[in-house]
Amino acid sequence: MSYDEHELGPREFIGRRGGETVTLVDGSVIAGIAEAKRAAEGARRELRFDFLDDRAVLELLRRRHADEEDMFNAGLKHGVPLALVGFGVVLYWGGAAQYWETAASRNAYLAVAAAVVVTQIFFFVRSAMSHWGDPVRQNLRARAAKYREIAHIARRGGAEIPAHYPHYGPYPFAAKFRPEVDDREKSESKGADDHGRR
Repeated sequence: MSYDEHELGPREFIGRRGGETVTLVDGSVIAGIAEAKRAAEGARRELRFDFLDDRAVLELLRRRHADEEDMFNAGLKHGVPLALVGFGVVLYWGGAAQYWETAASRNAYLAVAAAVVVTQIFFFVRSAMSHWGDPVRQNLRARAAKYREIAHIARRGGAEIPAHYPHYGPYPFAAKFRPEVDDREKSESKGADDHGRR
């Protein structure tokens, strides 16, 4: 999904897939809370990213949104056919195939149906792993999750930050930071490098 389609302002990003635009909170607001500033400085060393640099954070959050869109679209592309095929296989078995006279015919149907479903599962899992397991994307998610944590520390400390800013939850998976990965390295997942240049 192109950012141009949303006509984003110079400090705006999409906070959640399909959600409204959100305005970036200045790094100076976060840095104004001592505990949040310490957390940002510690995370900078750990994740090799300046969490108080407005331009870098805005790009991070825009890339994170594009990554979330890619993950959703990949799941939709392979998940819907898998669900339809699985439903069709079960429905046809329940309505017709189980009543066929010969065991050989029923077994042949089950074998073909199993092969089709397994093939669909393979494509679904392969697509999921290519997105979840991509090391460049994992670093992106780890940094986005850490930024959210820092912003919440600042909010609890009294900073003027919206309650759920930046309006998405931390990734519970596939967000492990890999220090050995060069951010400029081409991601094996289609489009990941393109998002990085936006």
